[in-house]
Amino acid sequence: MSAQYDVTIVGGGIVGLATALALSERTRCALAVLEREPTLAAHQTGRNSGVIHAGLYYAPGSLKARLCAAGRELLFRFCQNHGVPFERCGKLIVAADEEEAIRLRALAERGQANGLVGLRILTPGEMRALEPHVAGVVGLSVPQTAIVDFSAVAQKMAAALRDLGHEVRTGFHARRVERDAHGLRLSAPGGIVHTRFLVNCGGLWSDRIARLCGVRPPVRIVPFRGEYFELGPQARDLVRNLIYTSRG
Repeated sequence: MSAQYDVTIVGGGIVGLATALALSERTRCALAVLEREPTLAAHQTGRNSGVIHAGLYYAPGSLKARLCAAGRELLFRFCQNHGVPFERCGKLIVAADEEEAIRLRALAERGQANGLVGLRILTPGEMRALEPHVAGVVGLSVPQTAIVDFSAVAQKMAAALRDLGHEVRTGFHARRVERDAHGLRLSAPGGIVHTRFLVNCGGLWSDRIARLCGVRPPVRIVPFRGEYFELGPQARDLVRNLIYTSRG
């Protein structure tokens, strides 16, 4: 099985799918998203805390701060337009002692510099009104933080791409990338894809994908595993929403 595209994005997580959507809005080229796993969003996109971050922590004026703010609003708009449930639940940052309180107040100033609105410094009593089991000397309420199921977002992005006539293919594990007269040829057990341009959105595998393409990146990705724990039914009333420590 062989196919020809103008642009091929390797990686069916939210970065690859969002990249394809952005290209589809700017060009009329034939696009394909190729994912090695049998399902989309099988790795980082579907294995995270589900938080849409407000942009509190980044240095004001930095690229990270600007992209976080812009991306947050774009994601809200996408979810609203495509019927993806999300909740602007906000988050509570708690300082356990006076040393952490200094750090928390600096975070509040940074958040204001980053354009966040509605930030509030909370007393212990005000914190307990939000989270009855929280203990600390001072808190910070950040209303622009939200939560969403990023796997659901990815599925809606894929559906939008298919509605536009683009290809989103799972189970395509590219084993070889070679140059030919028309651009690049990606070979996998499931077939061959010819493409003029390739965009590497392979997440933790992106350095290996680069090497498949003949690029020698100066860095190597070293993944770290995180652990999530779920409260049992008898303890779920201990936490109502997102709670963070001021230590980050």
